[in-house]
Amino acid sequence: MADNDKLEHQCLQKEFEWVLNEEVHSILHQLNIILNECVRRFPSWDNDVQVKQEKFVLSTSPDQLKSIVSISGDTILQADIQFKVQRHQQQTMYRTNIRHDCPWKLHQVQDAGNHLRQAILQIEKIDKETIFNSSEEVLHVLRNLLGCLQRGRTSLIVPRKRTIDDLIKSRNMKCLTPNLPEDLAISFYIQSHKLIFAVYQLSNSHGAMKYDTYQAECTVPWLNEVLVLFTVALQLAQQLKDKICVFTQYRDITQLSRPVSSIAIQS
Repeated sequence: MADNDKLEHQCLQKEFEWVLNEEVHSILHQLNIILNECVRRFPSWDNDVQVKQEKFVLSTSPDQLKSIVSISGDTILQADIQFKVQRHQQQTMYRTNIRHDCPWKLHQVQDAGNHLRQAILQIEKIDKETIFNSSEEVLHVLRNLLGCLQRGRTSLIVPRKRTIDDLIKSRNMKCLTPNLPEDLAISFYIQSHKLIFAVYQLSNSHGAMKYDTYQAECTVPWLNEVLVLFTVALQLAQQLKDKICVFTQYRDITQLSRPVSSIAIQS
């Protein structure tokens, strides 16, 4: 090996060892701080603490849809709902309620919180005294962490797709008082930093079934903060993963001669 090549190899070796010994732990520490900030934004994290109720008004102009909802954590405790739909060439008004004894669960918030918990657990598995022996050990941790963060963020940004039949037959529809006609369904869901209230009307048009959708929305401030923190954490973890991947091009550098027993990474 030429002297210049040998010197470059030694510099790369030292840089890689510094990344494994110092930068990985520094980034994981930063991620832990960011994710715990994210935890504090979630109103439903600690079941032992009474979560404050928030009230939101979702409406359209003119007053085709209007809903006043009281939310505690991931649950709509109560909602006064009214909307108009077109029937037989005229508009018909419907009113219904969600009651305290039969609340409406916002499963996306619950799912995002669960994925956030898993991400924090991935970091907490790594003790500050942990010694990484190879790039693959770090990449294993980062893949698990990135997976949790991506699933958590996606839970809030991309609502689950459900058929109109699923919506009409859902458990939530049975909790409304009074019940709605069988050709109507409502839904509450999260899309990014917004709470969406949607009404679906099923109809028969010349022998073909179709449905119309009407919706109103409002901004939920803490959701926006959570999404920002998820995004910052994802970018930070991805940048570290990209840096480690660059070193994997040098096989003789990324396998260090340390005892394998110095670290235990679990899936």
